[in-house]
This record gives sequence, structure tokens and C-alpha cells, in this order.
Amino acid sequence: MNLRLTLSAVLMLGLSLAPMARAEPPTNVQIEVNFLLGYIDGSACEFYRNGTWRDSKAAQEHLRDKYKYLAARNLIHTAEDFIEMAATKSSFSGQPYKVRCNGGATVTSNQWLYEELARFRTFKEKTGLDSVEPGPDRAGMSYAFDASESAEYLLLTSLNHPS
Repeated sequence: MNLRLTLSAVLMLGLSLAPMARAEPPTNVQIEVNFLLGYIDGSACEFYRNGTWRDSKAAQEHLRDKYKYLAARNLIHTAEDFIEMAATKSSFSGQPYKVRCNGGATVTSNQWLYEELARFRTFKEKTGLDSVEPGPDRAGMSYAFDASESAEYLLLTSLNHPS
């Protein structure tokens, strides 16, 4: 009987430690986060992380990895969650991430990303993109709307964000 009790306890412990099924963030969050990651990659800005300036591609790859880690643990429910948990500061040192574009002023990454997210949402509202649902051919896929290549988006951002 003692062996049976021990085996049951080990089985219960093993089941409690087994990974649970993880839900992906909502589609609109995936679209917004993928847009922000694409915006970072295409920005040609420099990103400061843990004492070193890095290029936009390295920054995007690092933040995409952090996003995947957090999303797999059901911690990302909004684009703001992504910015706050993945793109604001180092998880290891606690130092804030910073961005510098075209030799301009250095700003915090969260300020930079919140401003771009607001512009993107304005663009989505004006174009009706929010009302578009993905078709069945996109089911289960990661979405990457690249507004940075849209003429309307470029016009909107140039009017609201002169360089």
C-alpha cells in the first residue's frame, strides 16, 4: 500500500508540473505586436540594451524572443503588455532600453513604441483595418501587417510625426 501511495504522489506531482496548453494572444494583439516588431526592424535606429548600442535587427530579434517567451506563458494580452514586459527594460539588469534614431535625441523604448502604437491604431481606425477578420487560409498563423510600406500609413505618420 505504501508503494501505491508513493507512486500516486509521484504521478500527481508529475502531472502538476506538466506544461499546460497555452493560448496565443488574441489576433489583434498579434497584429499590433508584429507591426511593432517590424517597425523596430525597419527603423534603422540604434537600441541601447545593457550598456551596448545595437542595430535595429538585433533589437527586433531580442524583443521577438522575449515576446515568444512571455506569450507562451499567457502573459501577453495586449500590445501594451508586450511593451511593458518585453520592450521597456532588461529582465536581467533592470536597465531601461533606449532608442536613438538618425543621431537624434535618445528616448526610452517604451515612449517610442507607445507613440508608434498610437499612430498605428489611428491608421487602423481610419482605414477600417480593425473590422477585417483573417480568412480561413490564415487560421493559426502569425499575422504581420506591414503598415510601414503602406502609402496611407507613411502619409499619416509624416503628418503626425515630422522628422
